[in-house]
Amino acid sequence: MKPHTNRIPDLPPADVDPVDLPENAFSELAADEEYRPVMHPARKYPEATLYSVGTGLVLAVIFSAAAAYLGLKVGQVFEAAIPIAIIAVGLSGMLGKKDALGQNIIIQSIGACSGVIVAGAIFTLPALYILQAKYREITIDFLQIFLSSLLGGILGILFFIPFRKYFVKDMHGKYPFPEATATTQVLVSGNAAKSSTGGQAKLLITASLIGGVYDYIVATLGVWTETITTTAYSWGQALAAKTKFVMSCNTGAAVLGLGYIVGLKYAFIIFAGSVFVWWFIIPLLGTYGTDAIRAMSTAEIFSTHARLIGIGGIAMAGIIGIIKSRSIIGSAFGLAARELKGAQGDRKAVRWQTDISMKHIAYFTVIALVAVFLFFWLGVINTFWQALVAWVVVTVIAFLFTTVAANAIAIVGSNPVSGMTIMTLIVAAGVFVAIGLKGTSGIVAAMVLGGVVCTALSMAGGFVTDLKIGYWLGSTPRTQESWKFLGTLVSAATVGAVMMLLNNVYGFTGEGALQAPQANAMAQVIEPMMMGGDTPWTLYIIGALLAVLLNWLGVPALPFCLGMFLPLSLNTPMLVGGLVSYAVNHSSKNKEVCRARNDRGTLISSGLIAGGALFGVFAALTIMFGVPVPTNGMEFRPQILGLVAYAAIIAYLYLASRRAKV
Repeated sequence: MKPHTNRIPDLPPADVDPVDLPENAFSELAADEEYRPVMHPARKYPEATLYSVGTGLVLAVIFSAAAAYLGLKVGQVFEAAIPIAIIAVGLSGMLGKKDALGQNIIIQSIGACSGVIVAGAIFTLPALYILQAKYREITIDFLQIFLSSLLGGILGILFFIPFRKYFVKDMHGKYPFPEATATTQVLVSGNAAKSSTGGQAKLLITASLIGGVYDYIVATLGVWTETITTTAYSWGQALAAKTKFVMSCNTGAAVLGLGYIVGLKYAFIIFAGSVFVWWFIIPLLGTYGTDAIRAMSTAEIFSTHARLIGIGGIAMAGIIGIIKSRSIIGSAFGLAARELKGAQGDRKAVRWQTDISMKHIAYFTVIALVAVFLFFWLGVINTFWQALVAWVVVTVIAFLFTTVAANAIAIVGSNPVSGMTIMTLIVAAGVFVAIGLKGTSGIVAAMVLGGVVCTALSMAGGFVTDLKIGYWLGSTPRTQESWKFLGTLVSAATVGAVMMLLNNVYGFTGEGALQAPQANAMAQVIEPMMMGGDTPWTLYIIGALLAVLLNWLGVPALPFCLGMFLPLSLNTPMLVGGLVSYAVNHSSKNKEVCRARNDRGTLISSGLIAGGALFGVFAALTIMFGVPVPTNGMEFRPQILGLVAYAAIIAYLYLASRRAKV
């Protein structure tokens, strides 16, 4: 296929805007075809206003606090972009804002900093509090938390901007972008609600309410179980005890919708990776492993052994992706070099394809990297050459894995940031020990470094979602990119304050402490390396070799290894959603009918995701105010009701999708 040109043929007048996404929004473009966004490329719109920036910052603070609490309590950071988009649309409607779409995009983009900054911080830095209980000489203060989150977020923004055009424009229609799709449908519904296509907005709202109420009942009332599993039954328990074989499936509406948008191809690859771990590796280890391993449950074998193979696979899949992307990386460097030499760049680019100039990106990147080095030297390590080594490790890993994080989000909507961070910690710890930086000082240095890298990768993955939303709708990338820095600053300050508050109130060790599962995993990885213990290099190497083999066989290694890293209960509904998508796409011999049904299914799935995300916030607040988390999921009645409820939500998605008309 020949590359398409940059022309935009047959544009309607600049004062005429469509109210819904065009037909080619989710499909690959022909050689002479150009995508036309909702907001006209030749017209200026209100985007970064006092209203949009102020609202975005307020929501960034609120959602940073909520996401930090929930993430530290149960290990899940909800996707903030979708509920923030819903709030933005609702506010603009109540206030009667004209030309609100551009402002709503900025509100969502700034507010979404909360989720990505929270993930980067809480997956790593609480490990210092956890290890502080054993090693009293470990210290941590607000400035360390704040600066690691802030600098990591800034690096993530700066490192990703040169790749924006490739991911959001050149790869149009080739990646599903599930989270971006759902958020875009929410934002565009604000336009559709005011037009003759308001039925689509009503359908999105209906699906959001169904999915949200469904997931809220599970999370707070426990009427049916959140995860149906064979271990809830005596025969399943006997089978698991003897063979370590388990089947499980999350019954959430949001994950089902995610699987639909991802589609059968990638959902099947992800599920295959999960099956390889849960139905082959875990039974193998449980049958022929050491006595200690055989005594473990399937979940324990997964977290302590099998999942580490997935981490090694993700790391190698990332390296393979970097090698394959070398031309893209080289072109990004080439563009920056040309602008630094005085070239004017693409000054004729239309508004919705204009980034911050590469010259400014280069300058800002140098300033940010100098700030990172000074932070390591003066605030963490206090030895010049050791700080320099740490700085090199952070710079190289954060930059190279930027494309990996963006790829993961673009394909499956899930960023394996904790897996990549664990690999970063392993590499960093090995380097630090080699240069004499070990013990408790090495622990602090490695965890702060991990916090910077984790936040950078989390931001890169989240930012590709923001910019894809902007591409579909027609906002100005330069505006999104510029105001993202302010959202990062506010979110980093909020996360630092909330983390210290939660440590003082609940703590991270002892009875009643916050679980912080990812941070506990980081602590388990880093402690033996810095304090003289064993590191499971064999498992990491097996995962790396598997990724090489998959790539040689032509199987996408990253989604397969993501399946190995994520729990089976989350990957099974991805496959179910993919199967529903396949069934809808083949429900008629008329291709136009199938396309209309699939578009309707995508809209409904977006609603299920949006509702699950928004009501997930409500569930977190409910739990925060003292309502106990349901614990009856393994009982017979909730399991049966879970099967019935899940079958009902699947039937709704399929049958409602088939009601589409050409």
